[in-house]
Amino acid sequence: MIDHIGFPVSDLARPRAFYDRALAPLGIKLMMEVTEEMTGGHGAHLGYGRDGNPFFRIGTGRSVPAGVHIAFAASDRAMVDAFHAAALAAGGRDNGAPGLRPEYNASYCGAFILDPDGNNIEAVHHGAPA
Repeated sequence: MIDHIGFPVSDLARPRAFYDRALAPLGIKLMMEVTEEMTGGHGAHLGYGRDGNPFFRIGTGRSVPAGVHIAFAASDRAMVDAFHAAALAAGGRDNGAPGLRPEYNASYCGAFILDPDGNNIEAVHHGAPA
């Protein structure tokens, strides 16, 4: 089981503004902030999560990869819709409107957004179609 995952970003200001708003409908919030000074010059980091676990982390100090894909679990289809709307409002670019993706499985409902660095961020619900 994965405890946390993270990737580098071009800077923290734009991604922070994006993720603060885009992840809120999923109940995920900023839980941890590590400054450049705290790491001895090895980058600043933010940790997002819930229930005391900052399981999603972004940070500076390394080269930015291309094409990272992260999928966050949503408890229902309305949460998938809310994520998509919030992420667009936060400056994300649409990469797949909310809807069923039967090519994955009959009950897979997902929405895809490109974050400020072009990473493919998804909210997904695995449940009975509404």
